[in-house]
Amino acid sequence: MKEGIHPPYNEVTIECACGAVFHTRSTRESYKIEICANCHPFYTGKEKLVDSAGRIERFNRKYGRTTKKPATSNE
Repeated sequence: MKEGIHPPYNEVTIECACGAVFHTRSTRESYKIEICANCHPFYTGKEKLVDSAGRIERFNRKYGRTTKKPATSNE
């Protein structure tokens, strides 16, 4: 590696809002995060089922897409 062109690679501490602390190395300074593997519902098994059909319909209403576009054939 060339000298003087790379950012410093230091040991940092990452703190989650749940209180978990991780020690790693990064070019960034120590920082805080809102969610981690210790408190994320997917990893803790406390995941709630979400009505995906309702979310898709809401997305389509919000962005003006009401129906699927018909497939075009290039014959």
